[in-house]
Amino acid sequence: MITLENVSKAYGQHVALASTTLAFAARRTTALIGPSGCGKSTLLRLIVGLIRPNSGRVLVDGEALGRDNLNRVRHRIGYVIQDGGLFPHLTAGQNVMLLARHLQRPAEWISSRVRQLVDLMRMPAGLLERFPGDLSGGQRQRVSLMRALMLDPPILLMDEPFGALDPITRFELQEELKRIFAELHKTVVLVTHDMNEAAHFGDSIVLLREGRVVQAGTLEDLLRRPAEDYVRDFVRAQRTTLPPEAQ
Repeated sequence: MITLENVSKAYGQHVALASTTLAFAARRTTALIGPSGCGKSTLLRLIVGLIRPNSGRVLVDGEALGRDNLNRVRHRIGYVIQDGGLFPHLTAGQNVMLLARHLQRPAEWISSRVRQLVDLMRMPAGLLERFPGDLSGGQRQRVSLMRALMLDPPILLMDEPFGALDPITRFELQEELKRIFAELHKTVVLVTHDMNEAAHFGDSIVLLREGRVVQAGTLEDLLRRPAEDYVRDFVRAQRTTLPPEAQ
């Protein structure tokens, strides 16, 4: 579904992502984890085409991402950022429908799709009439997810979507998203710095450090078969946040 072939990104002398070859399995959830500045968000922005690599190429369903097909491929990717990224001057509903209206999707299709998403998110439809500033953090993230899913893209990218939420809201939304991921069977790439989140969501986990992939595999691989000492140290440092069965 998503493949990086020798992809790298640098800003002057700073290497944000060293040459990386990586494949993300279709209809599975991959968690990108690592400390701040390790290259997680850079990798995500390369996949969605917000930045261009200095070398290598990004492929979506075997199609290399480039200037000519960027917008078309982006319409197949939902993208959720930490604070939701909603336009404050638009209502929640207008935010959700924005791209579909821009693409001139039929009004009946848009209305039907919004109803489907309201049901999926188990959210009162009346909240869509409010502006983002009148919503709680959890509600804004739900609206942001609805916007990302509006065109029913096969790929969903999420950049630390729980980072700005309080612990209770964070837990509730994690449980909701786990259910939604199971229902939709989309290819999901989730950025987090929290090993518990990576273990909760990830069918596979990619651990990065200083712009390079240290290890990619299952949680069991990282716990039982660490590729190097840093993997063992990183897991040990977050051991208390892991579910009991993984400790």
